[in-house]
Amino acid sequence: MKPEKDWRLEGVRVIKSDRLDSNTPQTPGMLRAAAVNFSRVGSQKLWAGTVLIQPNAKTGAHHHGALESVIYVVRGAARMRWGERLEFTAKAEAGDFIFVPPYVPHQEINARSDAPLECVLVRSDNESVVVNLNIDAAERFEEVYWIDPIHPAPR
Repeated sequence: MKPEKDWRLEGVRVIKSDRLDSNTPQTPGMLRAAAVNFSRVGSQKLWAGTVLIQPNAKTGAHHHGALESVIYVVRGAARMRWGERLEFTAKAEAGDFIFVPPYVPHQEINARSDAPLECVLVRSDNESVVVNLNIDAAERFEEVYWIDPIHPAPR
């Protein structure tokens, strides 16, 4: 017979905003802080935390290995660049979600000069993987819009 779980100790966890852990892999230009991972709460399949980018700042180019990432923009506006030379770009604002597939070189840019960019980040594994890259970024880039059968391209 399987032993019963102690739900008091193995149940819901609330991680207070003042208890996030910045002792996680970093990329120049941003501050990541972990809320949920294996070492903090025993998470088996997720890493979650926050990202802060100061006004007019941009991160170094990086990717997250085999992990999928979802970024939710809480405050501010992000300009994402991605590709072998960061040649593609898209803008996301408060309330928008950003999906970053595995191994995609990318860079986050705070598109505002007057306020920090604040985001929540979730990854598909319980530990943070960050591979910082040295990329000569393209001087010209292409604006990309997400289009699906329900949402046509903006005019």
